[in-house]
Parts: sequence; structure tokens; C-alpha cells
Amino acid sequence: MEEINKNDVSDENVESSNTSDIEVMEDLNDGEKSRIVIVTGMSGGGKTQACRYLEDLGYFCVDNLPPVFIPKFVELCSHGGSHVKKVVFVVDTRSREFFDDLIQVLEDMDKSDQAYEMLFMDAADEVIIRRYKETRRRHPMAPSSRISDGVSKERSRLEGVRSKATYIIDTSSLNKSDLKEKIVRLFGNPEGEQMNINVLSFGFKFGMPLDADMVLDVRFLPNPFYIDSLRHKSGAVPEVAEYIDSKPVTQEFEKKLINFIDFLIPQYIREGKSQLVIAIGCTGGMHRSVFIARYVYDFLKKKGYAAKLEHRDLMKNDVWEHVENN
Repeated sequence: MEEINKNDVSDENVESSNTSDIEVMEDLNDGEKSRIVIVTGMSGGGKTQACRYLEDLGYFCVDNLPPVFIPKFVELCSHGGSHVKKVVFVVDTRSREFFDDLIQVLEDMDKSDQAYEMLFMDAADEVIIRRYKETRRRHPMAPSSRISDGVSKERSRLEGVRSKATYIIDTSSLNKSDLKEKIVRLFGNPEGEQMNINVLSFGFKFGMPLDADMVLDVRFLPNPFYIDSLRHKSGAVPEVAEYIDSKPVTQEFEKKLINFIDFLIPQYIREGKSQLVIAIGCTGGMHRSVFIARYVYDFLKKKGYAAKLEHRDLMKNDVWEHVENN
């Protein structure tokens, strides 16, 4: 219960049990240790969507794995050369007779002090039935009969597994955004997963970046292209940067832009966004956009964000001099 309260997700859609597992989870969160999550629950309860959000948090997801293979996979991940530190195993009744091994596997993991967490995804029977009717899929427990029969059989079969769950999320009244928030709060880094920020300069004449989350048009800034001595130097060259930065409009824009970004990024992180692409464009992507992209990148690095700088169209221009210092 303590971990859930700490993450402020103790509402009617999230339940907690097995407090010993929660204590284990706190040990796992020390440093860069591994974290193992077993996702199970009712078919139609939201397991697929939950796993997508876990993948966004950096988890390696293994779907429909027979339970008997979980310990061996965990052993492989624990080897020194493995870079897989956060693993999700999706185990449900699709594995048919193999599913019955799950309780024994969990008991063996408990006896060997193997830390793990279990997330049980659930929903009301009528909600699950409605979801199956909307997708026109067959229920795995009743492929040739009524969906309600399959839901009843599955709920009975999962009763023992549900009692061992660390967390139970009822998705009956949750939308995707609500579910994502709960997954992030339960399984994200306790200090907050770092959002990767890509700062991209580009030229409008070469087309808009398709993956941009935010596009800034800086074609209103003074253009070094019309200064003969600066025309063939990029916006990262000191003389070009000084020219652009010397104008009052640039200085005013920098203040407003930084205030805007400084406010916006924590909101994205709080919402659970894993990646942000800030695209900054000028005519050719050589002078003004390069300068402002560098300015934004330097600010982000100073604030401790995981930022990367890229000049998409810089070398499509007639560049004689450029300074690469990131």
C-alpha cells in the first residue's frame, strides 16, 4: 500500500495486495537493478494497451510466454552482458494448459527470493463482453460458444492468480489517458523517467519534419544569408551567431521561447510523454534555425534534460564553415 500511496494512484481503479512484493519492488528501484513485471488478467481487460505503455517506459515485453520459461528468461537477463534490465512477461489463458503452471512458477520464484511484480488487468463482465462484440473476436475460453460463457470460465480460472497480484487495475471506466497515467506512476522510474528531447533544425524549402511535436518558424529573425561574409557559414559559427543574437528581436524571442519551453516540458513529463521532437525551421536550415536550435539545446542540457541536437538540412546548403560542438 505504501508504494501506491506514494505515487498517488490509490483510487477505485487500482487495488494493491501482496505487500511483501511491494517491498521487493522498492529494493529493485535502488540504482539500476532489474525490474520484472508479470502482466496477466482477463481477456479484454486492457493487457495489450498496458504493455504498449510499459514498452514506452523502456520495458522489454514478451507476450504469451508459457510460464515455465519465465525463470530461464530471467536468468538470461541477469547475465552480466545483458542490457535488458526491465522485463514484462504477458501470461494469460491464451497459453491454454500451460497457464496452469503459473501459480507453481510464482511460488518457486518466491522461494528463491526472485523479485517480481504482478499486474492484473480486469474489467466488469459486461464491459468485456461489449469490447469483444465491438472487435468481433472470439473469446479464448469459449471460441465456439457465447462470450459470456468464456468470461465466466476465465474469471474462475484466474481466481488464484488474481489473489497473488501486486496491483489490480480495473479498466471498466478508464480511458487510454487514465490508464497510461496509472501505468507510468506504477512502473516508471520513481524519480521520473527521462523524456528524450530531440532538437532539430530544418529548412522549410526541404519540407516539414513529419515526426515533429512542436514546430517553430524563425524566418522572422535577421537573415545572415544577405551578408556576404556570413552567407556560407552556418548558424553555429561564432560570427553568424553574434550577428543573429545582436538584434533586439532575437533577444526578446529568446526570453519568451525559453520561458515557454521551461514551462512546457515538465507538463509533458508529467503526462508521461517519452519523446519530444522540437523542430526549428528557417528558409534553408543553415543559419537562423541552426542558431536557435543550438540555443534551445544548450538550455535543455543546462537544465539536465536528455537532449540531442540535429541539423537535418544544414549540409544541403553551400556551407563553407560549420562548428560542431555538441
